[in-house]
Order: sequence, then structure tokens, then C-alpha cells
Amino acid sequence: MTSGLSGKVAFITGVARGQGRAHAVRLAREGVSIIGVDICADIESMDYSNASPADLEETKKLVEAEGGKILARVADVRDQAALQAVFEEGLAEFGRVDIVIANAGIVRFTEVDPVTEWRDIIDTNLTGVWNTCRVAIPALVEGGRGGSIVITSSSAGIKGTGSPIAGSQAYTAAKRGLVGLMQVFANDLAPHDIRVNTIHPTGVNTGMINNQAFLDVVAAAGAGLSTMQNALPVQVLQPEDIAESVAWLVSDAARYITGVALPVDAGFTVR
Repeated sequence: MTSGLSGKVAFITGVARGQGRAHAVRLAREGVSIIGVDICADIESMDYSNASPADLEETKKLVEAEGGKILARVADVRDQAALQAVFEEGLAEFGRVDIVIANAGIVRFTEVDPVTEWRDIIDTNLTGVWNTCRVAIPALVEGGRGGSIVITSSSAGIKGTGSPIAGSQAYTAAKRGLVGLMQVFANDLAPHDIRVNTIHPTGVNTGMINNQAFLDVVAAAGAGLSTMQNALPVQVLQPEDIAESVAWLVSDAARYITGVALPVDAGFTVR
């Protein structure tokens, strides 16, 4: 069991699959109730599919199989009003919030309409995280119990890598921007005992890389998943690997850790 999590409530974006689902299931195992949102629709400028309503329903079943409670709703993190509505519904349902995991994110592997692709990635990966935090922070402060916010960045938020296309540039810019946003929030919220950190995974086995657009890019590079260039002998991590680190980061075991950009990257950023 992870220290001090039972009875808490977590607000998680991008919860329908991948890392978001893994966070929800892992925390439910510790007795955390989940307010979960996902867009559950494709974004036209992306070159792979987002999660579906069926994926969101599967997350709900998996959380409940752990004995957990979840309010799972459809919302786009680019729409602060929609996020606010879901959050308020969850707050009314569970009576509190203690943890925020701003996880939703997208990328684009090819370039067709660079202006739209740049805008949609920045709007989702950076502004969407700001929206998520702005929605939840007042209730975290008002609760008076402290709390923890974890923002999903990327190894790209530490080490500038990628291809010279708008999607890659936007992804890296957003993920690096999240570090600055995290540091501002960490300073602002420290007097309220609310900790704010970013987590920086290397490649993770989710829908973001399990798609034809990504496979085509790495095939063209002639290197397969070895393009991840992790120092440790693993090509790709599993969502559960990241969820274990996040569960620790939001727990009492990490109660004095704030303002940290934590790589969970198999050594990618030291290569």
C-alpha cells in the first residue's frame, strides 16, 4: 500500500486509456475515488485516433474492479467550462479533491497543416493543463488539507528531440512549457501545502505510439522503437510503470517533494 492515499479523491484527465487509465486504476487500488475526464473523440488535425467512449467505459469497469469509485465523463481539456462542469459534479459526488493529474495530451507525426497542428497541440498539451489546474486549485486550497498536482510532461520537456515538423515542435514546446508552469504553481501553492511536480516519461506503450502514423515514422527512420534511445535495456515503458511513480509522488511518502521535474525515462535524458 502507498502511504496516506485511502479516502482521497483524484481529478484525472485523459483517463479513458493509456497513462490516464493506469493512474486511475493504480490509485483506486489505494482507496482513491476518481473524477475522470476524456475527450473520447478524434481531433481532426491528429494523424491517429483518440480514445473512444468504449475505452472510457472500460476504465470505469477496471476502477470498479479494484473496489474504487469513479465519475467518468466526456470533456475536452481545451474547454475550461466543460472541465469545470465535470469537476463540480465530481466534487458534489465525492465531497473533496486532493490530487490532480493533468495527463491529457496529443501529438502529430506528419505535417499537412502546420498552423492548425501547432495550435491544437499547444491548446491541448499546454493550455489544457492550465485549464485543468485552474479548475481544481480553488477547491484544493479551500479544502485546507494540502494536496498534490502532477502534470504529465515528457522526456521532450527536458531534452529537445524530435523531427523538424510543426507537430514535433509544438509537442516539445508545450512539454517544456509545462515545467515553467509547474514551477510557478509550486511556488504559489506551497503556503497551502499543495505540491506541484511534472513527470517526464520516455516512450510509453499507449495509443500515442500504438498507431500506424508512429510506426510509419519509425520505419522510415530505419530504427524501430530503438529510436527511443533509452539508456536502460528497454525499448518502451508500460503505463503501469509511470502510474507507480505517480502513486508515490502523490502520496505522503513524497510529502516534501515539490517543484521537481521527475524523469521516469529509463535514462533517456542522460543519453
